[in-house]
Amino acid sequence: MDAPNVMSASAARKPWPMRWIVAAILLFIVPYTYVNLKFRKPGRAFEPYADMKAQANVNRLLDAGYRRVAVRAERPFPALTPAEITRGPAAAPAAVPGGLPADLAATLVDPPRLPAAYRDLIAPGESPVLLPARLQFTARLESDREQLAGADIYLRENELVIVPSFEPVPEGLQARSTDSTVLLTLPAGLLPPGRHALTLLGSRESLRWETVAR
Repeated sequence: MDAPNVMSASAARKPWPMRWIVAAILLFIVPYTYVNLKFRKPGRAFEPYADMKAQANVNRLLDAGYRRVAVRAERPFPALTPAEITRGPAAAPAAVPGGLPADLAATLVDPPRLPAAYRDLIAPGESPVLLPARLQFTARLESDREQLAGADIYLRENELVIVPSFEPVPEGLQARSTDSTVLLTLPAGLLPPGRHALTLLGSRESLRWETVAR
C-alpha cells in the first residue's frame, strides 16, 4: 500500500541538475571575488605567529637597550674606491672571533644566519654626523643561490653591531660566485657625536673597527 508513496517521495527528492549547481557556485564566487579584491587592505596578509614573534623581538631589544635599524644593500660595479667611501681617513678593521655577542644572542628570538667571513672592508675612520656613512665589503656566502639583501644594525650606547640579511637570487639566475660585494649606507644622524665601535658579524670571523662621528 505504501510503495507508491515511497516512489513518489524518491522522485520528489531528485538531485539538482548540474547546471544549477554550477550556476549557484558562480553566483557566490563572482561577488565574493569582487568584494575581496576591491576592499581588501593592501600589503602583507596578517600572519599571527610571525607578527607576534616580531613584536616580541622588538620588545626584548628595547628591554635590553638596543635600537634596531634596517638598511638595504647595493651592489656597485665596479666596486667603489676608498676615496669614494671614506671622505677622509679610513678605518682599520681587525679580525675578531665570529658569532653573536652573548647579550645580543640572549635577546634575539631567533639567531640570525651569518656569512662565514669577510674581506676588503672599506669604512670611514671619521664620519660627519649630518651625512650618511657608507661601508663596502665582500662577504663569503655558503651558496650561489642567495645574496646579501641588506643588514640589521643593532645600536646600544657606543656599540654598533651589523648583522647582514639574505635574499634568494631571482629564479632562473645564479650568482657568479659565493663572494658577494655590497655597499651599505648608514642613515645620517644614526651615530651621535663621539667614538663608536662597529662590528660586522660573521659566523667564523667578524670584523671590528672604530669610527669617530663629528
